[in-house]
Amino acid sequence: MTRDIADIRRDYEGGRLDEDQLPERPMPLFDEWLALALDAEGQDANAMTLATVDSQGLPHARVVLLKGAEDQGLQFFSNYHSHKGSELANVPQAALVFWWPSLARQVRFEGAVEKIDTKASDAYFARRPRASQLGAWVATQSVVIPGRQWLEERETRFKQAYEGQEIPRPLHWGGYHLTPNMIEFWQGQPSRLHDRIRFERRDDHWQRFRLAP
Repeated sequence: MTRDIADIRRDYEGGRLDEDQLPERPMPLFDEWLALALDAEGQDANAMTLATVDSQGLPHARVVLLKGAEDQGLQFFSNYHSHKGSELANVPQAALVFWWPSLARQVRFEGAVEKIDTKASDAYFARRPRASQLGAWVATQSVVIPGRQWLEERETRFKQAYEGQEIPRPLHWGGYHLTPNMIEFWQGQPSRLHDRIRFERRDDHWQRFRLAP
């Protein structure tokens, strides 16, 4: 190791999470935090770590982008044939984590995941930049490839194939929706005495707990 990282640390400070000022349901608070994060951290504020489990029970994690949030949950898009797509097909449960360092805030989601309907996937795909639309056709995500040139040659072929045409959504690409049964808000505080508020869904109702940091 080139650097000693054991003593790297920062002090956290932020507004308190007081129960008497929190909403009964978690998503309004998430919307508020996300809006502040977008102002504070810009385009990276919708980046989230997606954790999945494969058929052998082994965990896997990667960063994806949030593309929709409503009271029922969160939405993201991917190649259905990717590693995460295969994992979600076998074990349709996942965890999502947002980390906003400038605000000393973290939000965790856990819940069931399912594909969104094809019309919604078509509508989002149509909004994507043309280069991103082509990328969905070019990249056979997660498979081993011989080199960078292979990608560039495929990109050239697809550009020629769709020149002057609208690019359709590949059937192997589309959206996922996570319906949370747990949402936890973490607000950094001095002396590592952080605020942690957890919401757990019980049927159609949310229960709220304060956890030790």
